[in-house]
Amino acid sequence: MRRPRGEPGPRAPRPTEGATCAGPGESWSPSPNSMLRVLLSAQTSRARLSGLLLIPPVQPCCLGPSKWADRPLGGGPSAVPVQGLQRLLEQAKSPGELLRWLGQNPTKVRAHHYSVALRRLGQLLGSRPRPPPVEQATLQDLSQLIIRNCPSFDIHTIHVCLHLAVLLGFPSDGPLVCALEQERRLRLPPKPPPPLQPLLRGGQGLEAALSCPRFLRYPRQHLISSLAEARPEELTPHVMVLLAQHLARHRLREPQLLEAIAHFLVVQETQLSSKVVQKLVLPFGRLNYLPLEQQFMPCLERILAREAGVAPLATVNILMSLCQLRCLPFRALHFVFSPGFINYISGTPHALIVRRYLSLLDTAVELELPGYRGPRLPRRQQVPIFPQPLITDRARCKYSHKDIVAEGLRQLLGEEKYRQDLTVPPGYCTDFLLCVGSSGAVLPVRTQDPFLPYPPRSCLQGQAASSSTTRDPAQRVVLVLRERWHFCRDGRVLLGSRALRERHLGLMGYQLLPLPFEELESQRGLPQLKSYLRQKLQALGLRWGPEGG
Repeated sequence: MRRPRGEPGPRAPRPTEGATCAGPGESWSPSPNSMLRVLLSAQTSRARLSGLLLIPPVQPCCLGPSKWADRPLGGGPSAVPVQGLQRLLEQAKSPGELLRWLGQNPTKVRAHHYSVALRRLGQLLGSRPRPPPVEQATLQDLSQLIIRNCPSFDIHTIHVCLHLAVLLGFPSDGPLVCALEQERRLRLPPKPPPPLQPLLRGGQGLEAALSCPRFLRYPRQHLISSLAEARPEELTPHVMVLLAQHLARHRLREPQLLEAIAHFLVVQETQLSSKVVQKLVLPFGRLNYLPLEQQFMPCLERILAREAGVAPLATVNILMSLCQLRCLPFRALHFVFSPGFINYISGTPHALIVRRYLSLLDTAVELELPGYRGPRLPRRQQVPIFPQPLITDRARCKYSHKDIVAEGLRQLLGEEKYRQDLTVPPGYCTDFLLCVGSSGAVLPVRTQDPFLPYPPRSCLQGQAASSSTTRDPAQRVVLVLRERWHFCRDGRVLLGSRALRERHLGLMGYQLLPLPFEELESQRGLPQLKSYLRQKLQALGLRWGPEGG
């Protein structure tokens, strides 16, 4: 007897507990934690279903009959109308009925029917607290149908079927998923073969390695051997600039390579402009390395004398590198502090950065060059040197020990007895600053001026002219975090900027308490860190709490 249109067929017998659902030659049974069990569990919430039933938005999941009624499986000519099957899927009353329509009508299934069925399945499961179980025989029919027809699927149908198979819990190494994955890979465009690279040696090989966009850290021995094999005419300024930038960027303090750059600079002195020289000198200051080449400093002084008025920013950059090496030439300082140079750079786009560099050079003159008697940067032109933590610290803040050290100090001393990230004149940002009385007691910062007078020489002169009652007996202790990236790679040498900061803070009168990263990394948890900080502070004679006042 023929059943009316739209009426579902007789129910298949419910499978037993050990029943399986498989494709051709496939042995499969849903695991207890499969997606199908998650979808059909009584505890599945509407919000969770909406997350699990997402389909990649390659095309709309459900389009009207005018868009899909004539579209066959895989995009070929239409065999039979499919609008009726879509309506039956949309009106299904249970998950079992929904899947039976797909399994019993394999010739009418089109690509969009899977999206319609998946959407309807989510609606049914979201509206029922305890949906009925799904007959696994229909899943077997669906698996066979997809495997048999997937060679004619388009890429959108392949993606929808893969997503549906994952939701139903089919194993990733089973025939169904493997067949769909194989068809998906066949749809991918072929990759062109890599071009053949000519054999490069010496300077050409070094330039090719350093110019590679994906080049991160070329083995240093290969760099050294490539440099040794290069002929003098192959070592062009471009190659040496690439090498210098690579060493500076990756904090590679390689004496052999740095000496080669210094020798190249001396030999090619007359052929190099200050814009190239600033790039060649950069790694020496950053890596805190003064080369053994005896003509290195005389060569730079001659270049600065020749090029200072041509490229002001390059001139200041060279002086910044030399400042980190404590090798500032007086003649170049006379030029950059002259009124004509300062007025000239004030109208340029890089005026602010040049003023910041000049402020740092003026601080270095104040603290490290007592014999300098030339012009200085006017007070109105000075700006804070580093008013906030450096870019490298901000970029690596999630790897820093600053937060846990701050928590340790808070529990150990109290919030009122330290300051974090305080910028002291002339513009150095400190990690943690403590005010300590003459007896060694840690004092509340709010009751003290945390800043030491700058410049310190005028402070000393003022103290000599004043009575002893006006002298501030409090001492300023700066806890300095020495993170892993504050050092040259694979070494114990501080980067030039870090060494300069610590050197200047010490010359201004601040007592430094370094906290090396090896010691911080060895502390397991906050209790050990607090004990470590207590030992560090007590070693300086510091007291706090009831006994410390």
